[in-house]
This record gives sequence, structure tokens and C-alpha cells, in this order.
Amino acid sequence: MNIEFSYRETWLHRVNPSLKLLFCLTLFMFVLFTHNPSVMLNVTAVTLLGYVAASGHPWKRMALFSLPALLLFVSSTTSMMFYGKGETTWWDFGLIHITKESFFRGVQIGLKSLCFAFVGLLFALTTRPVFLFYSLMQQCKVPPKYAYSFMAAMRLLPIMFEEFQTLRHALAVRGVGREKGLKGLYRKMKAYSVPMLAQSIRRAQRIAVAMEAKRFAGNGRRTYYYVVGFGTVDLFFVAAAAALCAAAYAAGILFPYVDITDVR
Repeated sequence: MNIEFSYRETWLHRVNPSLKLLFCLTLFMFVLFTHNPSVMLNVTAVTLLGYVAASGHPWKRMALFSLPALLLFVSSTTSMMFYGKGETTWWDFGLIHITKESFFRGVQIGLKSLCFAFVGLLFALTTRPVFLFYSLMQQCKVPPKYAYSFMAAMRLLPIMFEEFQTLRHALAVRGVGREKGLKGLYRKMKAYSVPMLAQSIRRAQRIAVAMEAKRFAGNGRRTYYYVVGFGTVDLFFVAAAAALCAAAYAAGILFPYVDITDVR
């Protein structure tokens, strides 16, 4: 079962996957230890701009992918805002106690959630998994037996989903699963779990034997079908990302939106 989406390839698709991964991890650490709401708002705006401009996917699909992030933003913001602690009370009604400190702390946590989501979506939508693992093997020296194992596991997911659909149709023809109550639920779980588990064990065994025959367990030199390296677009990516992050940080420090600079 092949699931493919049409998209427009942008310059970010040609950036080295390991370099993008390193940038994402660095940005995650920077956001994690950022406590200034103005800086956080600017960084979130920059990541949103990159997600919209450089992902190459239609806006409807991007909006659909962003729905869980928006839900996480609302839930995390309101939970901290309504039930957080603070000294300057804005509104107090029953269990809900909104203070100035809890309001900005909730907004800060929500913006961090959005930033994480936009960066993760941008990385996932502009990086092919095969190129990522090849880059990890070539630039980060990840052992091939681990990288190819992950690629094989990812390839198995759509196959298992297709087998699940075939099994569901076959059981529906035979009338399995029409019973109600706990007995019907037990028969349905047994009818699905046993064949799926057996097929997964057989396929994993065949893949393990094939990898062993290809000497993936060895430590010798290997050749690669795809050669992933660095180029001019990587230099542009590093320069643009550093400039945007520095500008967002400087603007948040020099031109703050609120008088609170630390929400810890």
C-alpha cells in the first residue's frame, strides 16, 4: 500500500537531512530554555513562516496537519491559565483562578507547543525517510544494521495496514465479529490479533535472514545507492536559520510586547 501526496519541492527539500535534524534539536533546546514571552512569540512566528513558505504542500493539507497543534495549544494554554498560581488576580470564580502570572505562563507554554509542532511538521514534510537514514549512516556514522532496520520497520507499517484491511474484509464475508457484547469483542480481537501477529513474526524472520545474508552485522566498509552530502543550499540554510533566529531573539529583547520578561 503506497500513500503519496503531491507537493511542490522547495529548496528545503534539498538540505542535508542530518543538518536539518541537528538544527531542529538545537532549536528545541533553545525554545525549551526560553522564558521571555516576546522572544517566544517571535520564534513561533518565524517557524510558522517557514512552515507555510517552505513546506511545499497545499495550504489545506497544512491546515489539516496543524489542527492537532492548535488543539494542543488551546489545551495547554487554558489548563495553565485557569489553574496556575500567581499574585496578581484577574478573575476568580470557583475552581478557575486566572492571574497575570498564570496567563502569561500559559501563553508561553502554548507558544512552545506550537513552535515544536511547526518545526516537527516542517522537518517531516521536507525530509524523505530514506535520505534521512542514508545521511545518518554517511555523515553521523550510524551503523547500517540499525539504520536499515528502521527503514525496514517503516516499510512494514503500510504492509501491515494493507493486511489488516484484507483480513477485515475476509472476516466480514465470513460473518465474524457480528456478535454483540464482550463475547463478540473477544472473538473479534482473537480473529485479528492471531493472524496479524503470526504474519509479523514470519516477515520479521525473513527480513532478519535477508539482512544477515547481506552481512549487515559486519563492520566492514559499505557502498551506498544514494550518496548524501553537503552543498551550497546547506550553507544558505544555516545562514538563513541563524539570521532569522537571531533577529527574532533581538527583536523580542529590544522591542518587547509586554512588560514581563521571565515567566518561570
